[in-house]
Amino acid sequence: MEIHKYEKWWMIFGTGTLIVFLIILGVSAFHSGTHPNNSKWTIDYEKVDEYAPFDNPGLHKVEGKDWDYEVVLVAQAFAYNPTEIEIPVGSKVRFIATTKDVIHGLEVAGTNINMMLEPGYVSEKITTLDKAGTYTIVCNEYCGTGHALMYSTLKVVDTNDNSN
Repeated sequence: MEIHKYEKWWMIFGTGTLIVFLIILGVSAFHSGTHPNNSKWTIDYEKVDEYAPFDNPGLHKVEGKDWDYEVVLVAQAFAYNPTEIEIPVGSKVRFIATTKDVIHGLEVAGTNINMMLEPGYVSEKITTLDKAGTYTIVCNEYCGTGHALMYSTLKVVDTNDNSN
């Protein structure tokens, strides 16, 4: 059986494209740190409200840590708890989040905060909020029919600004 030269070129092109794709996937998965949640902190997602700190979601001032505040967020069917958070500008903040039901995303638009929330796992992110403004917290993982309505608000405020 003889294969036409153009067919050979297309087979080589297709195989080469597949190899390049797999190399890019491997590099992004292992070198860049893109991998499934490796959180060592797991909880029973059916009893989230019974576990600290999720029994008291919101903003908490902390002492003796490398960060100034902790923001505890709980995601559930088309809502975040709390719905609004206010943080002083320049604060170093540890975000701690989980979900009660399905996979959700937690992205604070315009910042470097972007986490995937999986039932039974706790996701964490430490960042400094240097720019005052109002930021929308959105779910960036499709979670059902009310997905587009799932948002919260993060207000980074300048406590020295007396214009209010």
